[in-house]
Amino acid sequence: MPPLRARLLPVIAGLLLALTLSACSLGLSSSSPTKVSPPAATIAPTAAASSIAAATALSTTPATASPNVAPTTGAAATTGTPVASTSTAGSATAATTLISAPVTASGQPLSVTEINKKVRPAVVQITNNQKAQGRFGIANGAVVPAGVGTGFIFDKRGYILTNNHVVEGANSLTVATTDNKTFDAKIVGTYPLGDLAVVQINSNGDLPTVSLGDSSKLQVGDPLVAIGNALALQGGPTVTAGVVSALGRVEQEPGNGPNSNGGVFLVDLIQTDAAINPGNSGGPLLNAEGQVVGINTLGSSQAQGIGFAISINSAKPVADALIAGQPVPRPFVGVTTGSLNPRQDAQLNLPANTGIGIATVQPGTPADKAGLKANDIIIKFDGQTIHGEEGFVGLLLMHKPGDTVTFTVLRNQQQQDITVTLGQAPTR
Repeated sequence: MPPLRARLLPVIAGLLLALTLSACSLGLSSSSPTKVSPPAATIAPTAAASSIAAATALSTTPATASPNVAPTTGAAATTGTPVASTSTAGSATAATTLISAPVTASGQPLSVTEINKKVRPAVVQITNNQKAQGRFGIANGAVVPAGVGTGFIFDKRGYILTNNHVVEGANSLTVATTDNKTFDAKIVGTYPLGDLAVVQINSNGDLPTVSLGDSSKLQVGDPLVAIGNALALQGGPTVTAGVVSALGRVEQEPGNGPNSNGGVFLVDLIQTDAAINPGNSGGPLLNAEGQVVGINTLGSSQAQGIGFAISINSAKPVADALIAGQPVPRPFVGVTTGSLNPRQDAQLNLPANTGIGIATVQPGTPADKAGLKANDIIIKFDGQTIHGEEGFVGLLLMHKPGDTVTFTVLRNQQQQDITVTLGQAPTR
């Protein structure tokens, strides 16, 4: 059975920590989504597939991904609308230049102790404050901590990079630094489709910052260090060490609730065996020089030594766009889809785990304009065989809006090529 993924936020009830992790599986089912453990598994519907619009920027209304928790007793955020989403502060141009600037590497590896001393001052705890829920789910007006996650300061003007699910649904945010200072933070921008967010604190002092590395230089077996507020334990961040277990992973986040089809697909993930636990969400994954190469995001609740981080090279352009108040470039097709199960592949004379079925085509979208139809089976993407939803999303997100791609589809047992010009994914 494939490992289950879970977001990494601690469940907080008063001062007690309940370690109930939401998870999803990438297993196949026959004709509808199968829940191995809530939230949902990746789907494997029939050609009239059930929708996973939220997952891949394929639909007209990409959904935000949020942790499966209850207010005041759950992890860092519940379903809801983030506070401010696109406000800016300071010079966006200068901040963007800083984020995208290449980091000059010394080439000198550091010990775990040295990495911790170098990076720890710039690692922060982010508390997501939400209105407490009374009986029947009615807010009682009090704003209380709903959960805790991690972030890191990458700009001296107080810009902090973290996961979207750390801040989602917040009425306010509190940031605590390792020198016991606390700040009210505002959300500069969020990108639910990539589970990333930038928040900002105002400080009159000279804030410590991290150095951003180049995740494309990683190789399997390279040493890594993860720092974060695991379980929201008192005394500051937890440090763990491991190696790069795999590169270029595509994984689906847990969805919202037991009946969810799952959350967004994340691509270009770094897999590591460094221990990543609830509360580590949004924290830095560091190379041997103490540079951030990933943002810790997912962990396994059913296996040991399997965690996932968003690569920093994927996060940099997102941070650039959020600070500049611009839409994050993301390709868009305009269909809802589902993986085929082995029986369906056999009926279509396809190898197992090949192709995806189109359930619906939204009017006026690139798919509609290109002539794609419900019940089409997409088997190739620019000549490359598609292996389920993860494979399709991985290929799609290698492109940008405006690119022209070719889908090879089966329609009424006949194969044909259809050219699609990709659009920009809606921001809402």
